Amino acid sequence: MTGLLVVDDEEGVRRSLKKVLERDGYAVSLAEDGNQAIDIVRENPYRIETVISDYKMPGIDGLETLIEIGKINPEVTRIMLTGYATMESAIESVNAGIDGFITKPFLNIELKAKVRECNLRKRLKQFVSEQVFSEMWKEGAHISSRKQKATVLFSDIRSFTELSERLSVEEICETLNMYYFSPLDAIICGHNGTLDKHVGDSIMGVFGAPLTFEDDAVRAVTCAIEMMDEIDRINSGIPETGRKISIGIGISTGEVMAGIFGSSRKKEYTVMGPTVNVASRLEKLARARQILVCGDTYSEVRDIVRAENMGPVMLKGMDRKIDIYNITGLKEKTP
Repeated sequence: MTGLLVVDDEEGVRRSLKKVLERDGYAVSLAEDGNQAIDIVRENPYRIETVISDYKMPGIDGLETLIEIGKINPEVTRIMLTGYATMESAIESVNAGIDGFITKPFLNIELKAKVRECNLRKRLKQFVSEQVFSEMWKEGAHISSRKQKATVLFSDIRSFTELSERLSVEEICETLNMYYFSPLDAIICGHNGTLDKHVGDSIMGVFGAPLTFEDDAVRAVTCAIEMMDEIDRINSGIPETGRKISIGIGISTGEVMAGIFGSSRKKEYTVMGPTVNVASRLEKLARARQILVCGDTYSEVRDIVRAENMGPVMLKGMDRKIDIYNITGLKEKTP
């Protein structure tokens, strides 16, 4: 059953919503104020998938509550429930990334439909990146396939097989979702990259498609450095040595074919071509805590990074040697 949390300071409202939503198959939990709701989500970050919160409550209000819950688990669907619907509060909620807005009074059928709609929209965003969604919206749900320059990033966990043998299935799922995919995906999106896909324990990010900027390579490399720093931060908070993770990253810049590919049953926006292959090969070559980039990428970031020249290397499947650089950090800015 899908976990759903109702937050309202009126007991009658909480009980009423619980009764209605349980009929729709939700496992409903109740909280009488924002602090209690935040504690419930913190204790059950992946059991609660939807939160419906009243706007006006004693202590922290509904908007503050939903914002804090989003920090704990960005995947939670957050819906505002209020009888004080004003344009100002609606705009506030939208700007804060709240997924839905329900105004009191409402019919039960309207409530259930709105919850289903918000959950579906939230889940669809997990399959289509914000950049792709925006382009589809502008171009009428159609993105033209085209050749263009882009920078491709691959990240992968080192010694994942050994990690899998040490941990249970539940521990592996928690480690991947909480300590790897969620934080690193957020960093890619934070650098305005397109989160392309997960393949096993590998993450693929694209900088320059479908949205292109002059500093795509710079954003990809600074993203990779931040990803390494975030893994170090996460590992410092994991007491068990056997659950710590390390990653290797490969980055390549060049021409790609970008567009929506697939069949009538399954389509996805992605990029293809030698640039993608080079990035994938570099990631496989990278050791733990190593960021390897091709010469074309390095030429665009050389002024801002420290790097070691690894020399020309013949990569698997390539017909020529390519220059490889190991990025060791950002240069200190001169005052």
